[in-house]
Amino acid sequence: MLLLDIEAELSIWEQGRVVWSEEQFPVAELAYHLALWLQSPDAGHEDFELDSMQAEEGMIRIVNSGQGWQIGSIFTPDFWTAPVSWDVLVSEIKHFDRSVREGVTAMGIDPAFIPEP
Repeated sequence: MLLLDIEAELSIWEQGRVVWSEEQFPVAELAYHLALWLQSPDAGHEDFELDSMQAEEGMIRIVNSGQGWQIGSIFTPDFWTAPVSWDVLVSEIKHFDRSVREGVTAMGIDPAFIPEP
């Protein structure tokens, strides 16, 4: 499956420091699942947890803490990013999506297999 074969470094940053980083992360698969999450009728109401064939469940989690949306990982269970509004989260997901699409295109692959977020 093409989604699993496109990997890059993925990092979670908070206040200028790397909290978590994975060098060979299935970024195309993450972009795919995030786009589906944003397209779902429950977008903005349900939490996100990456369900991947290649990454451990819970490696990427996005939850509504009541104060805003936060990103975390099972690998750093005591750390969550600062809460942000839904609009800020969506903007950052779209930025990530554009980066993945640019990288996929640079590899000579049409990124059409990733739904638009």
